[in-house]
Amino acid sequence: MSAVPRSDRASEKPAGRFRRMLDRLSSSQEDLESEELREDSETTGCTRIDDCTDRQMVTVTGTLRTVTLRPRAGVPALEAELFDGSAAVDVVWLGRRSIVGIEPGRKLIASGRISMSRGRRVLFNPKYELRPLGRE
Repeated sequence: MSAVPRSDRASEKPAGRFRRMLDRLSSSQEDLESEELREDSETTGCTRIDDCTDRQMVTVTGTLRTVTLRPRAGVPALEAELFDGSAAVDVVWLGRRSIVGIEPGRKLIASGRISMSRGRRVLFNPKYELRPLGRE
């Protein structure tokens, strides 16, 4: 295994087929899933979550890690954590207790204005599109 971290190797010239195979075999399942999510973000033309800044209009894609019902100021709010392989964003639907299809493990595309709350990126009431289940 190379002493150079994975993120630094991305800037090097493309490795040969054998080297890529060895990298995949020596990577953890979480690393492989994160890499796949980052590639999916690039192919769909969405912004990587770690590139999003406060008050920026964005379209992001990823997988929902968690979905919870958490009231905000006495109003029900459905919160989900969307992860794209680079970072996570909290997606919050105010006034909703549940939304059909919004469940952990589901892929979706969300659009809206990023805001920062307690040091975390948040999308309130985004437009969203559920991605098909299974392999695409």
